[in-house]
Amino acid sequence: MNALIESNRVEVIKGEIQNTLVESPGGSGQRFARCPKCNIAIWSEYLVMTGGIEDLVYFIRVGTLDKPEVFPPDVHIYTSTKQPWLVLPPDALAVDEYYETDATWRPDSLRRRAVFRERISKNLP
Repeated sequence: MNALIESNRVEVIKGEIQNTLVESPGGSGQRFARCPKCNIAIWSEYLVMTGGIEDLVYFIRVGTLDKPEVFPPDVHIYTSTKQPWLVLPPDALAVDEYYETDATWRPDSLRRRAVFRERISKNLP
């Protein structure tokens, strides 16, 4: 499970991060920040995004956070391919494939995205 978090809100409090570049079908690649001892992915950056966005937002693996319980999923995606033994809560927002961001994200998340897009349009760190 991933949480999209602005990179300036992320702090590594213990250990080291090793970045590795992985090829992707689209050719742009994906950069993974991994623990160099166990090789677990901590976050990833999708290089297909343009304008330096890959340095501004991390797709954090929620299980690597100190308090993962504060990040319950907002939406379950690609559920058309989930295993039958995985049972989602009855009130969970779940979609067969992907979703429309404006219709799915909470208002506070949409506001953060607007600030983020403004930073990108002005090439701000």
